[in-house]
Amino acid sequence: MSLSTDPLDELSIPDGTTVEEHDLVTDGDVLMGGRSTVEFGIRGRNVLAGEGVRIGGGVEAEADCRLDMWSDVAGNVLVGRDAFIGERTHIGGQLMVSGDLDVGDDVDIEDGFEANGWIVIRNPMPTIVFLFVYLKQLMLLGEEEAAQNLVNELSDEEDPDEPPLIVPRGATVSDDAWRVSTPASIGDECRLHGNIRAESIAVGEDCNIFGSLRAKHDIYIGEGTRVHGDVTTRKGEVRIAPGALVLGDVSCSDLELSKGAEVDGTMRARGNITMQGIARRDVE
Repeated sequence: MSLSTDPLDELSIPDGTTVEEHDLVTDGDVLMGGRSTVEFGIRGRNVLAGEGVRIGGGVEAEADCRLDMWSDVAGNVLVGRDAFIGERTHIGGQLMVSGDLDVGDDVDIEDGFEANGWIVIRNPMPTIVFLFVYLKQLMLLGEEEAAQNLVNELSDEEDPDEPPLIVPRGATVSDDAWRVSTPASIGDECRLHGNIRAESIAVGEDCNIFGSLRAKHDIYIGEGTRVHGDVTTRKGEVRIAPGALVLGDVSCSDLELSKGAEVDGTMRARGNITMQGIARRDVE
């Protein structure tokens, strides 16, 4: 996880992330900012949710799970190690914890809970608040290396360079649309369902996006990626890499299409159009 900027100021989808039967699945950690809504279930390594996060399915955490106060999970929560559940959190199914359970006041678990380790009833410090306040102080003191080491230890990363899946504060993620007021970055070989709405969008290589892309600023579509929908930006440039396919219309300020890219629709650009042997139907 990079500490050069606030990690919650971008929708970040790591390589290989998929949507499988209404679950959002990634091999790494999942970090959700406060007041965000994810209509899918969540499956990842460590799952950390800020205050007031709403999850529309279950949660499966291979390692730890931390749900801050006022969170709401519609399904079961299955945790491979320890769980930290903040006060007034609601879980619509069972809570199963292989390790220790640290649980706050007025937590509602509809189908009961089971923990193989210690059970402590108290109000755990909100994970996101503690983590980022402490990290911010380290950064202000110029201790960037110490801050990075802390992140690696907290997430227990075998590979500290593997990025987490990050849902920014106040975002909405569903089968219909992924809506954020921040930039969006999607890694390689991802398979996602839903229209993506963001400040800017960068999609990696060999992805399948079953929805449209819409941004205020630039949009980049990586090599071999398929977008099953329109690509639209108000003020920015659209760049489409070799072998990419857009199964819809493209509308932008400036348009750059590489050799071997294909647009199965109408292309509209208010500024410059740069093409290198592009297959297309119409250009306006």
